[in-house]
Amino acid sequence: MLAYLVRRLLYALPILIGVNLVTFALFFVVNSPDDMARMQLGVKRVTPEAIARWKAERGYDKPLFINEAANGTAVFTDTIFFSKSARMFAGDFGRAEDGRDIAREIVSRMGPSLAIALPTFLLGLLVTISLALLLTFFRASYLDFWGVVLCVAMMSISGLFYIIGGQYLVSKVWRLVPISGYGGGLDAWKFLILPVVIGVVSGIGSSTRWYRTIFLEEIARDYVRTARAKGLSELTVLFRHVLRNALIPILTGVVVVIPLLFMGSLLTESFFGVPGLGSYTIDAINAQDFAVVRAMVFIGSVLYIVGLILTDISYTFVDPRIRFH
Repeated sequence: MLAYLVRRLLYALPILIGVNLVTFALFFVVNSPDDMARMQLGVKRVTPEAIARWKAERGYDKPLFINEAANGTAVFTDTIFFSKSARMFAGDFGRAEDGRDIAREIVSRMGPSLAIALPTFLLGLLVTISLALLLTFFRASYLDFWGVVLCVAMMSISGLFYIIGGQYLVSKVWRLVPISGYGGGLDAWKFLILPVVIGVVSGIGSSTRWYRTIFLEEIARDYVRTARAKGLSELTVLFRHVLRNALIPILTGVVVVIPLLFMGSLLTESFFGVPGLGSYTIDAINAQDFAVVRAMVFIGSVLYIVGLILTDISYTFVDPRIRFH
């Protein structure tokens, strides 16, 4: 297991370097520092002196990859690539355009993001798997038919509709919870319950239909017929055998999502005014704060690779036949 983890980490390093290089190229080659300065200062009537001053204040006046005017290691370290991209491997994300430390902002905003994403993930997993097992138990019945129809209808509706409809109905018409905002302490549930419920409801259609397909594939296998022949009840077969053997494809989608919970939800946090990482990213895009966007792209790639490694490790606990050499 240890050798496998070391190999996967070594495989992940070139991927992260590649993502870092592609991100750097998109931000500094396709979109040069001069273009960034014009967007921040205003395209019209921007003097070359103002552009040069803006670049010098933010460290964009250096060469991209190689500083031929420097000596020693400064040839590579005194460059835009090292100061803006390579340092992210050490957790140094620099500062945003407003001067605030990006790493500190990420740490402070991670809590509100998890407060919404974690309950949504756990409740959604419980509800969708339970509904999928119910439809599988009553397969080929009217309940199964209309359940699939409802799932298809729900997954065909945009998540934005659930957010706007929920805010209008629950907050504006019924006045049960605040329409947006965020509060700490014991009052936080008033601001979190509606985003969590909407997040769970909006994911019921696609997830339930996906899990139902997995369970139906498992229930048609030979070991299920053998279990029935031994006299086991349908509920016992469904929960003890089908659910257990369906955990591998379920974990494939579930474990990968877990690290991405830290990134927050872009739409949910923006519409509900939650100061999480999702709204932080949206605000940075709107403000054209490239330093924040670069940092969030890098963190997202790191978390995704971590999710893939966790997925492979979780297979060994679900299926003892899987071993890493």
